[in-house]
Amino acid sequence: MTTLAANGAVLVSWRSSDPVQRLDQRQHYVAASSGTWIAPTAVAPLRDRVTPHLMVAASSTLPADVVERVRRAKGVKRVEVLDAAQAMVGGKRVGLIGVDPSTFRAFTPKPTAESDALWRNIAGGDIAISFTMGNDGGVQLGTRIPVGGQQRQTQLRVGAYATMGLGDVDAVVSRSAARALGVPAGNALLISAPKADRGKLVRALRKVLPKGARTIEVDPKIDYPAPGGQLPAARGQVMTAEQVQVVIKAAHSRLGWPYVWGGESEAEGGYDCSGLMQYAFARAGIRLPRVAADQARAGWVIPYSKARPGDMLIWANDPTAPGYISHIALYLGGGKMLAAPRRGTVVQIQNVYTRNMKGAVRVNPRMGARLAASGL
Repeated sequence: MTTLAANGAVLVSWRSSDPVQRLDQRQHYVAASSGTWIAPTAVAPLRDRVTPHLMVAASSTLPADVVERVRRAKGVKRVEVLDAAQAMVGGKRVGLIGVDPSTFRAFTPKPTAESDALWRNIAGGDIAISFTMGNDGGVQLGTRIPVGGQQRQTQLRVGAYATMGLGDVDAVVSRSAARALGVPAGNALLISAPKADRGKLVRALRKVLPKGARTIEVDPKIDYPAPGGQLPAARGQVMTAEQVQVVIKAAHSRLGWPYVWGGESEAEGGYDCSGLMQYAFARAGIRLPRVAADQARAGWVIPYSKARPGDMLIWANDPTAPGYISHIALYLGGGKMLAAPRRGTVVQIQNVYTRNMKGAVRVNPRMGARLAASGL
């Protein structure tokens, strides 16, 4: 039996003895379980992928003339309008954006951008969540989860795991779904400006944007060193020996605590990998941003062969966003590290493994504090 939903999508009622789940050739999970589901909606084919460099977020809708002035700013190649907010998704507060699937896809990592099924599902009313939220947060594909704020929530089907390459953004819906959730319309911009001087562009945008709007750099490329390369001159901007000991002691104090995706304190009942780092470094008075991709930029990336106790180790394990840092741990020395590995485990000491490892991070407290303060 088929019926027509209010948004024009076709609703198909069907039954199957087992959930339908597949991993398509672009490594995106697309699933549906027995019951009623929204048939995929047509989206425009992918054309001309671009790299996002800056993200702007405001508390309310950005005026059309402001958006146009941003589009015309020197060095700007393309601008995408988004709806953005912190929202409760499956019981976790995460960054959520509403997008036009036909155009936003061009701003995402290649595997994500190329997955037609993913964008059809979003256009049809599904929610896509990040790979780590699904894999480590235990949010199952094909299930319906509560999405929204305290005043307004609805049940949305999880149609895909897909990381968008935007720090602190773990959930994506269509703009029509975002409006139904009460997310501010058009309060954010994603900007591609490959040839612009980022600092000059940010300063120019401040003169255009309304008071209170924030502009941050999107996932800047990390300068990975050659194995035999020279270490950067720290100029006294690294942790003291005392701070290193405090960080390691604090991390040891969490041994045995459960892995909890999004966990960063006792209040959540456990820790995830980056929450553990944030907790341990905070005990030494060092602020770090919240997610692993941002923590990886809180100092100098050096080869693992030159890592010292107190450095952080970083990995890019996310198949939906190659190169995106998705796991982090604290190096203890002697080939050992202290980590919150994944769902179903506890904080523990492990042997260091190098598969997908991108190196070590020698933390600069000033850089960490600046990144923590600049988050949206």
